[in-house]
Parts: sequence; structure tokens; C-alpha cells
Amino acid sequence: MIKKYSSLIALLFLLVVLGMSYFTMMPQWSTESEVPLNEFSTNRAFAHVETLSKQPHYVTSKNHEVVAQQLQRELQKLGLETSLQEGFTLTDWGNLVYSKNILARIKGTKPTKALLLLTHYDSAPHSASFGASDAGSGVATILESVRAFLHAKKTHKNDIIILFSDAEELGLNGAALFVTQHQWAKEIGLALNFEARGTSGPSYMLMETNNGNAGLVNEFANAGVPFAVSNSLMYSIYKMLPNDTDLTVFRKEGNIQGLNFAFIDGHYNYHTAQDDSAHLNKNTLAHQGSYLLPLFHYFSNANLNATQSLNDEVYFTVPFAFIHYPFDWVKPMLFIAIGLFFILIFFGLAKKILDFKTIAKGFIPFTASLIFSGLITFFGWKTLLSFYPQYKDLLNGFTYNGHDYIAAFVFLTLAICMTFYHFFSAKKVTVSNSVAPLFFWLLINGGIAYFLEGAGFLILPVYFGLFIFAYFIISQQNNHWFNLVMSLPALLLIAPFIYLFPIGLGLKILFGSMVLTVLLFGLLLPIFGPFPKKGFWAIAFLVVAIGFFAKAHYQSGYEKGKAKSNSLVYIYDADEDKATWVTYDKNLDDWTKTYLGNNPKTTQLEKEIPLFSKYNSYFTYATETTVKSIPIPSIRFVKDSIAGNLHYLKIRITPNRNVNRYDIFANEKMDFYHFKANGAVQLEQTSNKLNRNGKKILSYYVVNNQPLEMEFVLNRATTFDMQLLESSFDLLQNPLFNIQPRADWMMPTPFVLTDAVCIKQTIKPNLEQVEIPSTSSETVINDSIAKPVVTPSGL
Repeated sequence: MIKKYSSLIALLFLLVVLGMSYFTMMPQWSTESEVPLNEFSTNRAFAHVETLSKQPHYVTSKNHEVVAQQLQRELQKLGLETSLQEGFTLTDWGNLVYSKNILARIKGTKPTKALLLLTHYDSAPHSASFGASDAGSGVATILESVRAFLHAKKTHKNDIIILFSDAEELGLNGAALFVTQHQWAKEIGLALNFEARGTSGPSYMLMETNNGNAGLVNEFANAGVPFAVSNSLMYSIYKMLPNDTDLTVFRKEGNIQGLNFAFIDGHYNYHTAQDDSAHLNKNTLAHQGSYLLPLFHYFSNANLNATQSLNDEVYFTVPFAFIHYPFDWVKPMLFIAIGLFFILIFFGLAKKILDFKTIAKGFIPFTASLIFSGLITFFGWKTLLSFYPQYKDLLNGFTYNGHDYIAAFVFLTLAICMTFYHFFSAKKVTVSNSVAPLFFWLLINGGIAYFLEGAGFLILPVYFGLFIFAYFIISQQNNHWFNLVMSLPALLLIAPFIYLFPIGLGLKILFGSMVLTVLLFGLLLPIFGPFPKKGFWAIAFLVVAIGFFAKAHYQSGYEKGKAKSNSLVYIYDADEDKATWVTYDKNLDDWTKTYLGNNPKTTQLEKEIPLFSKYNSYFTYATETTVKSIPIPSIRFVKDSIAGNLHYLKIRITPNRNVNRYDIFANEKMDFYHFKANGAVQLEQTSNKLNRNGKKILSYYVVNNQPLEMEFVLNRATTFDMQLLESSFDLLQNPLFNIQPRADWMMPTPFVLTDAVCIKQTIKPNLEQVEIPSTSSETVINDSIAKPVVTPSGL
């Protein structure tokens, strides 16, 4: 009976192992009502999330200050003395912000260095995000962990610094302010940063180091975190994404290393109005707490200097284990595996278990499966986008039914594999067919060993595949249960990436996951190969795939909680005295058509005002509309003088209404020297010349309607050509417009300027400049680097 159903039993066994591996990645019982006061309580932490995320609280909003005061009170309730750090910073990508950091410190008995607990408290602007996950969850995790730590009343050696940074969403400005200007920054030995890029799923640990990671890896392993989820490939993937965290600034500007903890599932809620407490998964919050409290206890007494190292290690997690070894092992492990592979083939040929013809035939179904699965997924997803254009509304590239599409294409890929092995192999696949996938995996690991050592752990499934291969060569028997057990490392190490890649990088990367599915299938061939009815299984997998495609179709629309994003901006051109409705949307809905009309014109407005967008979005449609009576800002040239070949300017722009943001643009031929904005200079300016990308000079987020003051030096021959875009985020509340509220299945588009009232205006200099006599110290500014200049008094 068991033999008759061996195929089904094997498949069920693999599915159960997969389910258990996911189930054990993170805590699953986070709603327990009574938790000892010296332990982390998810319910207590979640209460903080609910309090902090009642309203959007982005920098420049009224609720931003409300949340800042709440956090100070919460720290004071814990018996801690709080302090504030305030000031302007100008990042290299041109974000100027007045930040307010909230700090507290717990003194240790004999500190080696200070341990920093870090997260940010501002929410994302423009999109009405409540900031429950990003990063209310981080704030709540730290508050609840500090409470539990203090309640335990254990003595500890190291000082603990708590930093709730500001303006992370605008450009990591609060972190930059702390690292570059606060005296405590020099005392930090390690930072633990809590973040979110979604609203659910396991929290992944990502390291930030300038040098080797070996010290951090060993100390993390010693801390004994119960639900560690990480691997050394993930940071390589993380660096590919258009994302940085506060910890990136600590590493770059302060040479302070640390650990990031972030969850990314529910990615479609990231930076949207759906980042609220209702969408935050409590198990995910519990997972964050399961990291911090053990690390808190360990690193509060550890020698934080031991986290420094020049060496690197490969590391990865499997259920209940964190495994690591030096990079120095990667190449030897590869060479040993290659040697074993060819030795086994030699013995197989010598014992006439293998022959070149059957080995060559084994490459046909495997290679065909790789190529066909990749192509059908790549073009299949493009076809789906043409049938479901609404999928393009979600800029992060992961749809609400994205998990269904991952499952659908995985089962479709399995159907393709079974089909090719049905037609191009024997009824029961022989051991000869294992040569092809092992060969491909050795090639992949060869590339890894020389170009991506962090993924060096992917050689381990190959070793277990070689063990299966060796067992058959030696015994000439196919042990079903031995094959199942030896295949588990491949399943546990590779399957998570099939799921993770599309969530982290968007569904456009589905084809890569399906190629990886075929590669995993190849390592599991000792299990799937003996299936006697591959044609039946191909049809069965295809039926399951169709079922998931049908489910995805059924859930392809929008509803409350799974909303369509849309955008609307009113732009008044003060130079032309014209007003325009514009949008970023590619698919207009009834709400946007109310203002743009049914047949709006396409626009190239982004060429004039190239606003930054995380996903390179641009204005799509525009329609002229009536001009509203909106007061334009006052532009005053406080200084406009010439000395020799140098043109000195100081410009003050003062709002005459409540505004949130100024964007300044300039002709790309203009070179700015000694540039300051509200007294701040760029963090990494290596010369006197302003670093810029294209026309954008800076984006200034206006707190309390403070003016923007820019001072700089130009070459006298430079033609002055600058523009201003003044924005207020009050389109829906502004009585001049009477904008209809969105339907409950709509939300503001994240990552772009939306729901804004804007004024576009040329910055015009004085008609006459004051000529200041040249001095012997006068220095010519050339096209490369400006040398020191003697500036007139007041510059």
C-alpha cells in the first residue's frame, strides 16, 4: 500500500516540511493575554502601535509634533531622562530637513562601548500613511523591550542609547544629524535598527558593515536568538534595492556597524494609507520582539569591540539553527565538490552504472525545463499585465494577489518539468539524469565563489545531492527515504528564495524564481524521478496552477483594504498665469476623471520639474483648469554681488501660505560652489562644488513655515536659470477646491508628490548686481574644483 502511494506520500512530506519550516520561522502565538512583566508582550507593544498610528505623522504635519511629545512621555514613564537634538541637514541627494531626534540613555556599570537601539518615528509623506509598521512597529518594539529590560533590574556593563530618529522617510536626515553632530555618536559600538518594508511576514536580519562581518556574525550567534531568519546573500540583495535605512548613514558617516531587522511581506501596503494598525500582523510584531530582547540582554554585557573584524563569514538559518563559517571555506568547498562529482562519474562509468549517452540525454529535459519555464513566466507575466492593466497602479510591483501568482507559476513550472521528463526520459528516471542538475549547480557555485561569496552556502545542497548520487553508485540501490532526508537541505535553503524574490523585487522577477524552481527540482530529482506517472502529475500540477490563476483573477479587483492608488496635483504656473491638473496615474478612474476629464492630454512636465520618485514615476496626463487665488511665495535676493569673476548670491524664499515642501531646480550647466541651505552643507561634499543629479538642487521640507535661505557662489559668466516648485499637501482639505473624498477602495499613490497644491515659479535675480572691487586673494572658479576664496563679509 505504501509503495502504491509513494509518490503522493513523498509530495505530502515535502509540503509538510515546507509548511513547518515557514511556521517555525517566527512566533505564532502572539496574542497571549498574560505575559510576565520581564518579558516582551506583543499586546503591550501593539497598544503603542495603535496610539502612535492614529493619524499620519509625517515631517511638516501637525501630528508629527504630537507623536514626538507622546514618545518623550513614554520614555519618561520608564524613568528615563529624555533629550532632544534639533537642526538642519542637507543630504547628498538634496533633501533639506529640520529634524528633531528623541534620545534617552541608560547608564551601564563598566561600558566597553554604547549599544544603540534605533528606529524612526516619522511616517511617509504625501500618501496619508499612518506609519504603523514603518516604523511604529520599531518604536513599539523598543519601548516594550526597554520596559521589560528595566523591570528585570539586572545590572549591565554597557550604556544603552535609545534614539527615535526623525525624517528617515525624507532622506535619513535625523540619523545624519545624530551621526555628524551629536557627541554620543562617537561612543557607539553597535546599533540595532528596526524597520519595515511591508506589514507582515517574518522579520529578516540584515547586517551593515564597512569591513568584515565575522565579529558581528559570531556575536549574533552567541546571543541565541530563538527565531533568527537571515543569510549572507540577503544583504547582497538588499544593496540592489532602491532602499537605505538609518543604519546606512551610521555605517557610511560614522563607521558604526549594526544589525537591521525588517519585514517585507504585505509589500503592497508599504508607504500607503493601508500602513495602519489593522494591517500590521501581530505575529510579525512578536518576531521583532523575539530579536530585540535577547540581543538587548546579550549586548548590554558583551564586549562591543569584539564585533569588529576584517574577515567575512557565510551565514544562514534553518529552523532552530544559525549556521556560519568563514569565506575562506567557499572555494575549497567548491573544489572538493567538483572533485567528488567527477570521481563519482568515473566510478559510475567504470561500474557501467552510467554511460555518456544516458548522461547526455539527461541534459535534454532539464535544460528544456529551465529555458521553457523562464520564457513562459517572463512573457506570461507581461501578457497578464496587458489583461490586467490595473496591476501597474501599484508602483512597488507586487499586487494584492501576488502570492497567488507565485503559487500559480511554481505549479506551472512543476508541470513543465514533469512534462519534459515524461517525454524525454525513461518511465523511472535513472541516476544518469542527476548529472545535469548537479553540473548546473556546480557552475552556479563556481560563479558564486568568485563573484558573490555571501551566497556560498548554496554549495551545501549540492553536497547532499552528491551524497544521494554516491549512495546509488556504491550500493546500486535507490533508497526512497534516504533520498527524502538528503533532499531536505535543498528544500529548506532554496525554496524561501523562490518566495522571497518576487516579494522583495516585484513580480517582474517571477521568471527568476521559476528558473530557481527548476534548479531546485533538479536537486529533488531523486524524489520526483521515480514517480511512475509523470504525465498524470504534470496534469495535476497544471490543474493546481490553473486554480491559483483563477483565484488571482477573482481577486484582481480593488476593495476596501486592498485599494487602488491614484494621484492628483494642482499646479499653478505663476510665470504664465495658468493652472493645470496633473496625475501620475496610467489608468484613470472616475475620481481622477472628475478633474482631468475623459480625454486628458499626455504631458512632458517632468522635464521642467523632474521630481524625485523612488520608482522613476513621472506625470502622465494634464488638463488646464481655472486659476485659483493662491498667494505666491516672496523671493528676495538678500545678496547679489560680483567680485572679479565670482558671483555671490543669497536668496531667501518665504511662504505666504501654509506649505510643506520646496523643490528647487536649476539649469544643469550651472555649477554651485560653497552652497549652503539654511546653514547646512552637504554631508559628503568632497570639494566646494555642490553634488547634484540633473536639474534638481534640493527638496526642502518646510517645518513651521520656516523660510528657505540659500547662499552660494557662481562663476560670473554663468547664466542664472533657477525654478521653484512650492507645494502644500492640503489639496483635499483646501476650501478653494472642494475636492470629492476618495471612495473607500482608493488611496493616495505612495512614493510621489500627490494631493498637493503647487506653485511653479521662475526665480528671477536682481536686474543689477553690486560690483565689489577685486582683491589679490581673488580665486578663479574653474569647471572642476573651486579653490578657497575670500568672501565678502556676511557670506
